[in-house]
Amino acid sequence: MSEKLPFNHYGRKMMGYLHAIREGAEVIVDTDDDNIPYDDWAFPAMSGSFATAPADKGFVNIYKNFTSHHIWPRGYPLDLILNKDHNLKEAELTQQEAKIGIWQGLADSDPDVDAIYRLIDNTEIFFDKRDPIVLPKGTLCPFNSQNTLVRRELFALLYLPAYVTFRFTDILRGLVAQPIMWAHGYRLGFTQATVLQVRNPHDYVKDFESEIPCYLHPNRVITAVQRALKPGNTVAEDLRAAYAELKQESIVTEQETELLELWLADITGLMK
Repeated sequence: MSEKLPFNHYGRKMMGYLHAIREGAEVIVDTDDDNIPYDDWAFPAMSGSFATAPADKGFVNIYKNFTSHHIWPRGYPLDLILNKDHNLKEAELTQQEAKIGIWQGLADSDPDVDAIYRLIDNTEIFFDKRDPIVLPKGTLCPFNSQNTLVRRELFALLYLPAYVTFRFTDILRGLVAQPIMWAHGYRLGFTQATVLQVRNPHDYVKDFESEIPCYLHPNRVITAVQRALKPGNTVAEDLRAAYAELKQESIVTEQETELLELWLADITGLMK
């Protein structure tokens, strides 16, 4: 895979994932160099009873459960930003047992938002402290690669598409992952902020341009991935089928599916 991965691309983080897998990692925590962990930085258990959203709500704005400020995560469908039906109400949350596949920890100060938010508001945010929230099947939210824990059974889903724009790569990864997680009995959970983001310099207009696929494709991605999944498939087989479907939708290119094959070959060899 290393020979096909583009140089100077965020996706080269995958070489680090492969190193961790080779060393026998049971979980991988994904982060960036501008995320500073708090002294009590940690993730919750990978199974247990958690506050859980209702099933089949589609996209929800999880940030609204951690702050009253008008804010949304990067990758959240723009047409839902003002739709309060897609904000989870506290009364809707119930304690349920869950097997967590991925934990997303939030980031304080300069959290992961899109360029639209940064261009028109850009208020510094410190999220409320609260218990984690878990999303069941059919309820989803974009998540990133900045304070994110993935369990070994789902390491294949760490694949970062390298032939899409920089601001779309981890968002696409997270959208693809969620229906696959549902199919294999795993859940996505969000925790209170456990890092402070002191963001590296960005040109917000260039970020906006790079985020155009995030604005256009979230629903198409989910529909395509759900269409591709087959009962009895492994996680890797579902991931391969999902990207084949995304290629049919012209969301990714053949270069992407070729790189994915190399990634799957590498992790299969390392996890035997």
